Amino acid sequence: MPQLHRIGDQLMPLLRVARRINEQRDVATLAQTIVAEARALCRAEAGALWLYRGGGGDERLVCMIRQGEGGTGVTDGVEVPLARSGCPVARVAKEGETLLLASGQGLAEEDRALWVPDLVTEVSAQLLVPLPNHDGEVVGVVQLINARDDQGHRLAFSRRQRVVAEALAGYAGIALNNLLVVAEMKDLLDAFVKVIAQAIDAKSPHTSAHCQRVPLLTELLARAACQDHGTFADFDLDEDGWYELRVAAWLHDCGKLATPDSVLEKSTKLHALHDRIDMIAARFAVLRAELVADFAERERTEPERATALAAERERALAELEADLALLQRVNLGGETMAREDQERVRAMARRTWTNAQGQLQPLLSEDEVSNLCIPKGTLTEDERAVINGHMDVTLAMLESLPFPRKLRRVPEYAGGHHERMDGTGFPRGLTREQMSIPARIMAIADIFEALTSRERPYKPPLKLSEALAIMRQMRDDHHLDPDLYRLFLDAGVWRQYALEALDPEQRDVEEVSKYR
Repeated sequence: MPQLHRIGDQLMPLLRVARRINEQRDVATLAQTIVAEARALCRAEAGALWLYRGGGGDERLVCMIRQGEGGTGVTDGVEVPLARSGCPVARVAKEGETLLLASGQGLAEEDRALWVPDLVTEVSAQLLVPLPNHDGEVVGVVQLINARDDQGHRLAFSRRQRVVAEALAGYAGIALNNLLVVAEMKDLLDAFVKVIAQAIDAKSPHTSAHCQRVPLLTELLARAACQDHGTFADFDLDEDGWYELRVAAWLHDCGKLATPDSVLEKSTKLHALHDRIDMIAARFAVLRAELVADFAERERTEPERATALAAERERALAELEADLALLQRVNLGGETMAREDQERVRAMARRTWTNAQGQLQPLLSEDEVSNLCIPKGTLTEDERAVINGHMDVTLAMLESLPFPRKLRRVPEYAGGHHERMDGTGFPRGLTREQMSIPARIMAIADIFEALTSRERPYKPPLKLSEALAIMRQMRDDHHLDPDLYRLFLDAGVWRQYALEALDPEQRDVEEVSKYR
């Protein structure tokens, strides 16, 4: 029984340390815990944790943390090439074997400077233990300096202390490797998400930077909601929740990768592979030439009416110029197209011109008339359906990914930014009650960025006064969440974003009471 008690007394500290190590959730805190516990178990005066970094010809050990009885030392930029001969830390990392030194043996002058006189007065003993992962690969090295007895005297590390340190290193290495792998996967996911967003923005110069600005706006409004003590007092995001929201914001338009360039790049109503307004202008040039030739012939046969015919010719030419100017204007698109302009376009289509083969052709084709009479913007209903379809593709793409539990709401957040509070949005026609707060936040962020964007070809960038007036109307029409819109104004989110992302000439609002 006494022997069992002794074994238990030895195991309990290790079990306590194992529990502490397993509780850590980030590499920096875990490194501090490993060094602190190793020092405590081995009664070391100081200690350090070195992490393996690089690959190929750039393998090295980076000193992540140093600790002594006086606190933690600075380690910025301290590293050792793995190929450095004679370095105890490098030797342990390469060979994967514990090294027990009874003095400062093997310490070069620059190594000694890590400890003396910052954390210890001299190096009289070292214990260096590799941290292996589950595959037996060394992911780091724990370096302990100067064992101490109960009276504080320095002495060599014992065999028992070596065994204890190796036991700690066994599960510390696996825990460290797990966090390193998680951090690497997170870095990879972050980079992949941003590459996708950059690819979307690069696909069309007309929406460039949209996928970068929407995350900024989303975070500003979400932070205001977390800090609100009124309507959103119960809303908060922890570290995982913030990360989930950021990933969703960066990926909210990933479906645009499948949108045809001919639609995404349609900057005017007649734009296809090129702007077909130039072809129409050429037909008007033919009409002008025909008109001038016709009047010249009439003046030759009716010289007595020369003055009247000249006046009539100028009126006809002016009408041609006015008709072409109208087509060039409406081709640019805009917020609305007047009904009388649509009737004039249809009337023009009934005129004819003579092509190069001498055949009479309508001045405007049915497709050209259909496009020129688009009442708002530059897209036909079919083209708008294609554009709106990017949300179906976004949801299909995101819902096909095996997101971990901490990211399971990414598809819902990203897929709801075109929904409306009254259920008339797309792709699922969700109502306000069916949407989460982050999804409603993203809807406001997406709209405000689009209204104030400098890159949209069919409209100039709106000033703050214009954008806020439109958003107020959208709130009144039950398209935007009224509480979040109020917070957007009252918390100054519009101002913060304007200072960071808008041109000075767009910032024409100082006070927003009229937009509430």
